[in-house]
Amino acid sequence: MNNKEFVAEMARRTGASAKDTAAMLAAFVAEMGEQLEDENTVSIQGFGQWEVKKKLERVVMNPTSGQRMLVPPKLTVAFKPSPLLKEKMK
Repeated sequence: MNNKEFVAEMARRTGASAKDTAAMLAAFVAEMGEQLEDENTVSIQGFGQWEVKKKLERVVMNPTSGQRMLVPPKLTVAFKPSPLLKEKMK
């Protein structure tokens, strides 16, 4: 399902216009992005949670040249589905 199909389905289910639904979805994604930028956890009951995790710096080796490289630390976003969502997926 792409974004256009998702917006159309949400508009149909809520009875709102597609334009209003797209604006609400954009606001939701923007707020979620801001919260994750601040390293806050975003949790949606019955769906799951997103959290920012820190990856430490590490040394990796290029398999072709054998050269070792230092990979700097970075932040990543991890998603953990809720037990309810896991059950629905079975």
